[in-house]
Amino acid sequence: MTGWTARLMPMQTGRLAVVTGATGGLGYETALALAAAGAEVVLTGRNPAKGADALARLRAGHPQANVRFAHLDVASLASVSAFAEDMRAAGRGVDLLVNNAGIMAPPARALSEDGFELQFATNVLGHFALAARLAPLLRQRPGARVVNVGSLAAHWGEVDLSDLQSERGYAGLKVYGMTKLAALMWALELQRRSAAAGWGVAAMAAHPGVARTDIIGNGVASRGAAAALWRVAKYVIQPLNPSAATGASHILFAATAVEARGGGYYGPSRVFETRGPPGVAHFPPAALDATVAAGLWDALERLAGVGFG
Repeated sequence: MTGWTARLMPMQTGRLAVVTGATGGLGYETALALAAAGAEVVLTGRNPAKGADALARLRAGHPQANVRFAHLDVASLASVSAFAEDMRAAGRGVDLLVNNAGIMAPPARALSEDGFELQFATNVLGHFALAARLAPLLRQRPGARVVNVGSLAAHWGEVDLSDLQSERGYAGLKVYGMTKLAALMWALELQRRSAAAGWGVAAMAAHPGVARTDIIGNGVASRGAAAALWRVAKYVIQPLNPSAATGASHILFAATAVEARGGGYYGPSRVFETRGPPGVAHFPPAALDATVAAGLWDALERLAGVGFG
């Protein structure tokens, strides 16, 4: 896979892809590349105005692209259910689900409309519920894949099954790391269960390294002194980081490359996985704890009110 880029991506004609958080950053670049390769792509997001702008930008470069926007707030279980119901009503099998939408380290603990800690609701629970509700459509399509977007932050995460809502103490970056670790763990558990039950769905994960996106400004640096500091620092730091399109190449590798396998984890192959072409990424050791992963899976099914069976 050395030197793999999106230009080497197999043609995606005839495939239907759903990309969450696709109105900007990694999600947009992922959707753009898939559409350019011939896939039918559903861009999802919370903001219809941003969705319309994303479609306009995409179609400006690829007028024949088969793309559409659908409203989806993954932090809302009702929104996830409504979106999945619309997809099921259309009756079209889903070849690819890219769970990309995310929020990073809000300064203060906040709750979703369902009463869950917001990072957990967005980065973990909502995507689990989405994959579960789309499972019948994924199982319709040979070679279907679910790709969870991870982060290097997973290496500092710890999944405590007795405190998934961070009620005993909230530290934004620590909770972010936990949610990204949890996303890796349920992807691996999905792969194990799919293989055991013969669902035919390959689950894997990918991380972008240190790509230039707005996730810091929208999260940990969204308020107060951190916001003021970020307004200055981003002009120094961000130009040194790979572009969002480069970061998306690792997601695209997991989503489309013939070399990518269920249960795999992919990311930049150089400089401690911060940059470089796609390669095999290193799982945090905690991500490989199948016992905790099974407990997490059970908790997610209970909290989301939906399972894969």
